[in-house]
Amino acid sequence: MDWGNVTAEDLIDALREVDWSSPPRPLSEFFSRFTVPRSYAKWNSRLKCNLYYYRTNYFIMIIFILGLGFLRRPLAIVAALLTALSIAFLNDSFAGTFSEKVTRTVRQFSPHLAAKMRPPLTPVIRGRPSAKRAIHICGRPRWVFVLIFSAVSFFLWYASCGLLTVSWTLAIGLLATIIHASFRTPNLKARLNTFREEFRAVWRNYSEL
Repeated sequence: MDWGNVTAEDLIDALREVDWSSPPRPLSEFFSRFTVPRSYAKWNSRLKCNLYYYRTNYFIMIIFILGLGFLRRPLAIVAALLTALSIAFLNDSFAGTFSEKVTRTVRQFSPHLAAKMRPPLTPVIRGRPSAKRAIHICGRPRWVFVLIFSAVSFFLWYASCGLLTVSWTLAIGLLATIIHASFRTPNLKARLNTFREEFRAVWRNYSEL
């Protein structure tokens, strides 16, 4: 896969649809080899490849840096967790997995309530869905949960007076991510993983025809 031809919009769409439940890469691999890119095209391709391949590591690193910045502000830590959760809900795989686990837990105590938490069925015409299936969380549209969690987290940020702290800690986390993604040399495993994900996407589109 030529990452140089991948636009920022394509990368964002891929990160939104890809499975985020996979564990992070080992630290020995994450900090294995660093080199300076030879050209802007090499840097651009490397940056996108590493952002996609080490996505879970970068997410955990940013959360860890945010946590260090809020050691003396427990209310801000809760706000950071809610913010991270609202962002994670934008990923299709995470939203579906979260909804399934919550519904399964509720089913143990109230099967009737769990039945109401199921997503609505998509009409099928000639064996194919009549429209693209919208993502639901616990029976409600995804945007409802994103809006609620974002509003609560914003209130907690304001109450804890941690807006300035989150600004510089988030800036440090993003800067560390960009620096690592720029100088970490993509290994063979990253390239093979990219081709595998690309094949899965093509096969998924083919199966929907």
